[in-house]
Amino acid sequence: MTCSLYSTGATGSSGSSSDGEAIGFIGLGQMGFNMAKHLRAKSSAPFIVYDLNRLAVERFQAESGASVEVASSPAELASRASVIVTVLPESAHVKEAYLGEAGIIRGVRCGALCIDSSTIDTSVSIDVSSQVIAAGARAVDAPISGGIMGAKAASLTFMVGSQTDSDFEQAKAHLLQMGKNVVRCGDLGAGQAAKICNNLLLAISMIGTAEAMNLGVRLGLDPKVLASIVNTSSGRCWSSDTANPVPGVIDTAPSTKEYNDGFKSRLMLKDLGLVSNAAKDSRTPLMLGALAENIYRHLANDASMAEKDFSIVYQWLAGKKA
Repeated sequence: MTCSLYSTGATGSSGSSSDGEAIGFIGLGQMGFNMAKHLRAKSSAPFIVYDLNRLAVERFQAESGASVEVASSPAELASRASVIVTVLPESAHVKEAYLGEAGIIRGVRCGALCIDSSTIDTSVSIDVSSQVIAAGARAVDAPISGGIMGAKAASLTFMVGSQTDSDFEQAKAHLLQMGKNVVRCGDLGAGQAAKICNNLLLAISMIGTAEAMNLGVRLGLDPKVLASIVNTSSGRCWSSDTANPVPGVIDTAPSTKEYNDGFKSRLMLKDLGLVSNAAKDSRTPLMLGALAENIYRHLANDASMAEKDFSIVYQWLAGKKA
């Protein structure tokens, strides 16, 4: 499979631009939708989107303006864009979007830059990027930290793996439209490696925060008072000072919104599965990580908690339902 030297001139369902400098965005889920809105608002280039969910596409067009174009497939989008951003849930979705029968690799332009901000298996990320590069385009992995709150505020951190400094610098210019921290972690796959290490720590710290808050409440402490102490002491962490798991402690936290608008428990389990795979491949022992994965497996198997923010582990520890 080789890249295209020129635009095919194919058109989407809502526009006719064949401008090779266009930006393409695939994946309008909770994270991608907000990221794409910032990138669209801050760019003057033609903007093309694709998502299997037609309602998400229609909503994005309605909120972003009629100038947003819609591609009929990842391949068509790739034939018209010089920069492509993908934000997809799992490894299988990334493989299909890039390597499937109507995948990006079928229409990608020579020299186009593909930025994958999904969180997937490191080995899959390296393989997909390598095939994109072999086809004559360029690829970086750039998974995200900051959650839906960060996506809405354009305050995300991107952890980037790239083959060259120049690929990183070009990707950085676009990523800064959607976040505030962009760090090159190393070669292809290094961004994914950094992301799963971060999420391993995040899962453990959220469980620890929830356990401490539950103990404090049962000992008669006001959760706001306890949180204020933790957040000015050595126990301070993001899980306490930004996304505290006790409802009402922090107004903007998912816990105060009935555990909505956050990072779903089932997705945390997915990420911990990626951690487990990487640990096995690298022969790295996981003690707390294995326990965290088991806890989130319980939450993911509970219909009342699986789709809620992962801070709902507080309710699980407290013996309550969502």
